[in-house]
Amino acid sequence: MFRKAVFGLRLSCLAVALSLAGAEIAGAQEIRFFRIATGGTSGTYFPIATLIASAISSPPGSRACEDGGSCGVPGLLAVAQSTQGSVENVALIQSGTVESGFSQADIAYWAYHGQGLYRDRGPSSRLRAIANLYPESVHVVVRRDGGIARIQDLRGKRVSLGPEESGTVVDARIVLDAYGVGAWEYTASYLQTGPASDLMRKGQLDAFFVVGGHPISAVAQLADDMPIDLLSVDGPEADRLLTDHPFFVPSTIPQGIYTGVPARLTLTVGAQWLVSADVEDDVIYGITRALWHRTTRRLLDGGHPDGRLIRLDTALDGIAIPLHDGAARYYREAGLLK
Repeated sequence: MFRKAVFGLRLSCLAVALSLAGAEIAGAQEIRFFRIATGGTSGTYFPIATLIASAISSPPGSRACEDGGSCGVPGLLAVAQSTQGSVENVALIQSGTVESGFSQADIAYWAYHGQGLYRDRGPSSRLRAIANLYPESVHVVVRRDGGIARIQDLRGKRVSLGPEESGTVVDARIVLDAYGVGAWEYTASYLQTGPASDLMRKGQLDAFFVVGGHPISAVAQLADDMPIDLLSVDGPEADRLLTDHPFFVPSTIPQGIYTGVPARLTLTVGAQWLVSADVEDDVIYGITRALWHRTTRRLLDGGHPDGRLIRLDTALDGIAIPLHDGAARYYREAGLLK
């Protein structure tokens, strides 16, 4: 009887020990979700963020990096979240609704400093930067048979400026204003790139703006379906834009990027990955290290044309808001920061 009692006690102790061990293992493998706010699924932000999310994720049960598995942050599951774009992304980060998001460099600068678009909203003081990613080009897409050869010809036309909470709207208004086209001189709509392309196919839209890395999939598909053109953003008006808005850089969308469209001069602005200052330093350090891991390089190079432009040697270009402390730690180790 005594032996049975001792045996039963031992079994009970073993069960408790196994239970505690199981709880400890479960706790060690707890999944941490990390959201990346992007833009419309037909633009560039979403596919690029999807690649990056895959690279930085390493949920429980993943094979070790050295065994050919994920080289992301242990326990992290990152997801790309479709949004209206830069302006909404900044608001989502500032409010704590998401941990991170992509943004145009101009929107990030204005938001952090409470200037420009954010003059009446106040500064978004919780914004921090992880990296500059790639240049985004201003596209002004028009029907080739629409009699529109320059920006000034948009007077009297049906024009989509981009989604209302996007950086595209901001840049579209800046460009139109520089060329003397007033808001009352055209019929404005505020559409994602996909719906804007659909309306142009149906003959219900004359032009639309989109800011993104080329090729933009929806624009490329539209060019394959019907004759389109891009308007150049150049001349003295563009020169004044470069003087007044130093985050713009002159650039060219090469011939052959879109079917039947010749090379066009335009402006670019950097796409940047922003994050909340409230995310722990160790987490952002691990994410930054995973972003620049050699396995991520292969993923970016093979996953999207603009992925090849995301490079460590330009990771700090054009960043005009503070780096997150975790990211800064990585760049110091990599020799990019003193």
